[in-house]
Amino acid sequence: QVQLVESGGGLVQPGGSLRLSCAASGFTLDYYTIGWFRQAPGKEREGVSCITSSDGSTFYADSVKGRFFISRDKGQNTVYLQMISLKPEDTAVYYCAAKYGYCSGWDSQDYWGRGTLVTVSS
Repeated sequence: QVQLVESGGGLVQPGGSLRLSCAASGFTLDYYTIGWFRQAPGKEREGVSCITSSDGSTFYADSVKGRFFISRDKGQNTVYLQMISLKPEDTAVYYCAAKYGYCSGWDSQDYWGRGTLVTVSS
């Protein structure tokens, strides 16, 4: 079965760091464009970062640029989101998703993980 599983979330203090993992099973993640998203309570889902399957181009939301970094580990069939200088407003459930194509137009037909909770609080 095709699955994506996020891990690495937890409670961190402002200014701290976390590395989130998006591990794939049932398909080769390297052939897919991968996005990271987050959703805070009462808010819409927000695109955070994306890495393309074609040339490995990376994209970041303005709110996280310079603090979050997306990367692939082909050997582990995993995509990571390294987060530094975390702020309370980064608190959310973080999801990864996989699709063919570009870093736009995500919908329910794409593959989605179930999320991992990141809480940034002192």
